[in-house]
Amino acid sequence: MTIAAILSGKGNEVISIAPTQSVMEAAATLAQRRVGALPVVEGDAVIGIFSERDVIHALNNGGVEALEASVASAMTAPAITVGLHDSVLGALSLMSRRRIRHLPVVEGGALIGFVSIGDLVKYRIDRIEADAAAMRDYIQSV
Repeated sequence: MTIAAILSGKGNEVISIAPTQSVMEAAATLAQRRVGALPVVEGDAVIGIFSERDVIHALNNGGVEALEASVASAMTAPAITVGLHDSVLGALSLMSRRRIRHLPVVEGGALIGFVSIGDLVKYRIDRIEADAAAMRDYIQSV
């Protein structure tokens, strides 16, 4: 089970943000798209992650004026990434160890997808349920 399998099911559409956009614009995008994080992209390269947590930290540290600051000043960097051929279990382990919920998928230095812990857990549950159903069918056929 690899990250490629996750992306084949969910698609490769990625909503990203530029480092020059404001924290306010990023927060609005998070709310409008109902997502928890955005990769921060410059050219084709992922240079950071901007999440709901980053909004909270920016407001705590800079007050309302922080909303006018650039995403680059508030994002989490460098971004921790995975590749298409990385395992789902490895990605889950990485997320757990680093206490993160989103991973950009990078191939050849370019952003090609974005996965959340919810995507990975859903995939694992679906696979476990499919395996259990196959075992039940096998046992009943014997």
